[in-house]
Amino acid sequence: MPAAWGQTTAGEIVSPTNGKLISGDSGIVLSGISTDSRNINQGELFWALKGERFDGHDFVLKAIENGAAGIVVQKDWWNREVATKLLPNSRIPAIINVNDTLKALGDFAAWWRQQHNVRVVAITGSSGKTTTKEMVANILEQENLTLKNQGNFNNLIGLPLTLLQLEECHQNAVLEMGMNHAGEIGRLTKIADPDVGVITNVGMAHIEGLGDIKGIARAKTELIEKVSSKSEMVLNGDDQLLLKTASRFKKQWITFGLGERNDVRAEGIRNLGIGGMSFDLLVREDSLPVRLKVPGLQNVLNALAAVAVSLCLDTSFENIVKGLGDFAGLKGRFMVISLQNGITLVDDTYNANPSSLKAALSSIGSLVDEGRKIIVCLGEMMELGDVTVPEHRQAGRSVAELGTYYFLAMGEHAHEMINGAIDSGMPSNRAHVVSSHKEMVSKIKGEMHEGDLVFIKGSRKMALEKVVEGLE
Repeated sequence: MPAAWGQTTAGEIVSPTNGKLISGDSGIVLSGISTDSRNINQGELFWALKGERFDGHDFVLKAIENGAAGIVVQKDWWNREVATKLLPNSRIPAIINVNDTLKALGDFAAWWRQQHNVRVVAITGSSGKTTTKEMVANILEQENLTLKNQGNFNNLIGLPLTLLQLEECHQNAVLEMGMNHAGEIGRLTKIADPDVGVITNVGMAHIEGLGDIKGIARAKTELIEKVSSKSEMVLNGDDQLLLKTASRFKKQWITFGLGERNDVRAEGIRNLGIGGMSFDLLVREDSLPVRLKVPGLQNVLNALAAVAVSLCLDTSFENIVKGLGDFAGLKGRFMVISLQNGITLVDDTYNANPSSLKAALSSIGSLVDEGRKIIVCLGEMMELGDVTVPEHRQAGRSVAELGTYYFLAMGEHAHEMINGAIDSGMPSNRAHVVSSHKEMVSKIKGEMHEGDLVFIKGSRKMALEKVVEGLE
């Protein structure tokens, strides 16, 4: 019988976490898990985590008051003073001590994953991993109930919490793995124990904590290093740095991409503008037509990665084509929105790095009819370290080379983007730094006309979705 909330007891938490039950009944049944004392439900387990801004241990009493049946805390937090506050409580929950609550959460999730007969897919990469995750899940859902992580639940907290949602009814779990430092992908891989691992690409993202592009490649290929020998790997066969770095490991993989040597590739790619993309899918000796509702060459590559994963899991071509065809895109990720007067808005506000920006800009030109203007609005790209200035200047140059009519930039290094555009020939009266979302909306409205295209992209912290909302 797989592990299940409503059946799992406090005592069963102890062994996987290498913890100790220091108070309460080991037989108490837990109805779920929460890391937030504000919305914990009656009978759930409260897991106290230390974050950058908050320490969950400060909210243990609140969690108990709100109905927690058990709590997991760190040994260095538990002492006589804390015990005096908690133990007189009229309703004492089960209290489990562990060395490190973050590590214990991952260990418990790894145990939970092993209790379920489920096929796990793990996807990482500098760009495209979320869309690829959604495409894979869409395909697998054609046959079986599939769990996937929501939003940004792709880190050392979010991924374990996702796995802890596994139920007996799930046949698949599709997990995105993010990272901003070395060792993180390796740890996530050990927790998830994937049957199929995917690396979409290696690009300039989170470089601040990894030194250089080779450091990023080493961090991403921790997935290859840590997967079990029974796992299958899917790699971008057009990414030479990825393949070179992966060659350090004696593992087998299949490749996807546009090059002729790839196991899964596309030919006859046809750009349908805001209507999406179509192409001929080639897998060994087979060829079949695929239609995507989402535009952009980057989404063809994401689709190819999803196809490769699905083939590893013996999914039929019929369900692959249907799953891809049904995929309607994701808010904030190159989402095409039609405004009044034939104006097209491309919302790519969820995040940005040099690689994803380059891919997006390469697709923008194909979405606008000849004679119509392109307006580009960019926000700061975070975590670039020593290459922050040159990469923002290059972003500006790329905007100018696109033939952009009007360019707005916001953030600490906005002036670098604007200067890069002007250096590449863009008129200075059509390239401006803005200081707020409101100002950006106002300037866009003053420039956009019938048939124009507005493209908006920036790192998560820039919250440029507020600009999209202002235009909608």
